[in-house]
Amino acid sequence: MSCNENDKPDVTSGDACPVPQGESSPAMSRRRAMACLAWAGAGILWTLDGGVPRGISLGASAGAAEMPARHALTFVQISDSHIGFNKAPNPDPAATLQSAIERIRGASERPAFMLHTGDVSHLSRPEEFDIAQQIVNGAGLETRYVPGEHDVIGDDGRAFFARFSPDTKGVGWYSFDQQGVHFVALVNVLNLKAGGMGYLGDAQLAWLAADLKGRSHSTPLVVFTHMPLWSVYPAWGWGTDDSDRALALLRPFGSVTVLNGHIHQVLQKVEGNVRMQTAMSTAFPQPAPGDGPGPGPLKVDPSQLRQTLGIRRVDFTTLDGAPLLGDTTLAS
Repeated sequence: MSCNENDKPDVTSGDACPVPQGESSPAMSRRRAMACLAWAGAGILWTLDGGVPRGISLGASAGAAEMPARHALTFVQISDSHIGFNKAPNPDPAATLQSAIERIRGASERPAFMLHTGDVSHLSRPEEFDIAQQIVNGAGLETRYVPGEHDVIGDDGRAFFARFSPDTKGVGWYSFDQQGVHFVALVNVLNLKAGGMGYLGDAQLAWLAADLKGRSHSTPLVVFTHMPLWSVYPAWGWGTDDSDRALALLRPFGSVTVLNGHIHQVLQKVEGNVRMQTAMSTAFPQPAPGDGPGPGPLKVDPSQLRQTLGIRRVDFTTLDGAPLLGDTTLAS
């Protein structure tokens, strides 16, 4: 998926969302956007086996999905829990987060850890962080966090970092290694302009260059952050201003997977060996890029809410191929 000159999403024939029968144009229609979104989920069981990232539906039985090979690394991504939000379409996001965590606990393949890609809270209040942390801890997994813009209100994230990433000395970015895979957490929600896109900054980019320096380009990388590292829809601030500088550092590596949240829906972009994948929220959906006056909670009938939230299956069958996506919603 790429963006055309009008910054509207465009789907090419190489994407995971094929052109529906009867549509000859590759342009992103609402029908095709919704088809892509229907392949999505709020919790993702990822596996990395020999550097190839794969995804397994957390709601599937062992016989319903291909299980990772022995010694594969498995982990989970959730995003945008927005604890403290109390309006339509979901006045109780704690309940839907709890449903996602229960599915993670019930997965036949236990993941090694979990990533939360931001907007843990809605207004950065201590009680919101408390509730979110208690629910997420119910998964019984080590959880790694990055903040969303809703987590850094009023104090530039100091309370968030002290609670969720205390070893980062207040800057929020960090890296770690797990079974031969290098993970990089980036923060792109500080020093934002009103209505603007994400921002990494010179200091963080210099740190990223130093972190990657000397690493073998055959090392699989997983980068996780909140706002997309590509320009999904700049008019709504859906992107990161200086992402090109980060992507230039990542492109030499043979396998790079970039995971983020923020837009509450699943879109993807593939640039060579770099695969960028957004995730749905566990709280509420947002409109497709450019569909309506602006971003924000997309109101749906309460009976349909859990059909817009769910669990995603992603299978990367080859390093140079498009991923195959499937979903299990919280309603199923």
